[in-house]
Amino acid sequence: MATTTVAPGQETKKAPLTLTPQAIAKVREIMATQDPLPAGLRIGVVGGGCSGFQYSMAFENQSGMMDKVYSFDDLKVFIDATSLVYLNGCTVDYVETLEAAGFKFENPQVKSTCGCGSSFSV
Repeated sequence: MATTTVAPGQETKKAPLTLTPQAIAKVREIMATQDPLPAGLRIGVVGGGCSGFQYSMAFENQSGMMDKVYSFDDLKVFIDATSLVYLNGCTVDYVETLEAAGFKFENPQVKSTCGCGSSFSV
C-alpha cells in the first residue's frame, strides 16, 4: 500500500494510483544506475500525442512545491496536482514479453487510446 507524506499531525492518505511490485523493482533497478542517486520518481500526464495526453516518468532530485509525495515500499513518487486528476485509479506495471518490455499504464478513466498506445484521451 502506498501512502502520502504529510506534515506531523496530519492524516496519511492512500495514493491515487498503484505501482505493482514489478514496476517498483524496475524503477529501483534503473535508479541504482543514476549518479547522483535521485530522490524519487515523477509520474505525470502531459499534453501531447495523437490522442491528447500521454504519461511521463522521470527521476527527480526533489519534489516541487505543488507536488504530492507518495511512498511505495520506500520509493518516493512525486505527482503534480494536475496529473493527480488523470492518474486517479491508475495502475502502473512493468511488463516483459518476447516482443517488448516497458512500463504499462492501466487507467480506468481513459476513453480512447491511439493506435500505438502511447497517448490517450479522457
